[in-house]
Amino acid sequence: MDPVRALKEIAFWLERDDAPTYRVRAFRRAAEVVEGESGIARRVESGTLTDLQGIGRTTAKVIEQAHRGEVPEYLGELRAEARTPEEGRALREALRGDCHTHSDWSDGGSPIEEMAETARDLGHEWMVLTDHSPRLTVANGLSADRLRRQLDVVAELNERLAPFRVLTGVEVDILDDGELDQDEDLLAELDIVVASVHSKLRMESRAMTRRMCAAVRNPHVDVLGHCTGRRIRGQRRPQSAFDADAVFEACAENGVAVEINSRPDRLDPPRELIRKALGLGCRFSIDSDGHAPGQLDWLHNGCARAEQCGVPADRVINTRTADRLLRSRRAPAE
Repeated sequence: MDPVRALKEIAFWLERDDAPTYRVRAFRRAAEVVEGESGIARRVESGTLTDLQGIGRTTAKVIEQAHRGEVPEYLGELRAEARTPEEGRALREALRGDCHTHSDWSDGGSPIEEMAETARDLGHEWMVLTDHSPRLTVANGLSADRLRRQLDVVAELNERLAPFRVLTGVEVDILDDGELDQDEDLLAELDIVVASVHSKLRMESRAMTRRMCAAVRNPHVDVLGHCTGRRIRGQRRPQSAFDADAVFEACAENGVAVEINSRPDRLDPPRELIRKALGLGCRFSIDSDGHAPGQLDWLHNGCARAEQCGVPADRVINTRTADRLLRSRRAPAE
């Protein structure tokens, strides 16, 4: 077994299991070291792997076992422990892509190509790359110039990965007045735009409602991201206050999908709001919001919640082919 692939697969399963970042980084760093080292076989034979900076006892054992053609014990344990819940399985299998993903161009941990290859290996036909917009400096948001450079990178990558497609996009900040944090002309060039609130989440309800409705009515917006902004794990954060009826009616009228965010620390929106959006005629986008390859496999979380709330597959935009998705942008829900 190739040691680099073994190390990266271990990192994938750890990311999928939401393991601490330092553990994931240890295996990804070791994979980088092995890729850049020409004398790995010699070091395995001489027992000097741990002399390399970035290789510890655990990662060295994985490398040694993979080099011998074995499935490393640790990898075998992770594979055996991996479980995909039955709930939501049919909907998960119907998904053709993911409308909300990040790369190391903003606050993700891996290159675009690795994210795309993982999405492809998970059975997807496409993914939308939605790195952050410039105002979110803590997430290394993309200026207009950087985003334009990214479009060129995506175009070149698509030539190599075809028929898999990386659709161009952005997770654009919804500013305090409902305007969007990116040039309108540039937004018009993108395949999919996810609009999310990341600041002043405790804004008074009426002002937040106006803010969100204004963003949803922007003709470039396709998906309303993690609409309540809540965090239910780690640094917890209560959900924002807004008139859900008004916001979801605006989504339905303007053909904007309500995101069902699959991150374990978000699971946003709550089930009662998913049911409300469904009753008001909204479409949905079940997204990973993945910032690392293993996180792309979090979609089962959103699928289970959608199933619990009675969301049918034909109301989920990422059950569509890429071409149909783009043709039906912002069309009012049936």
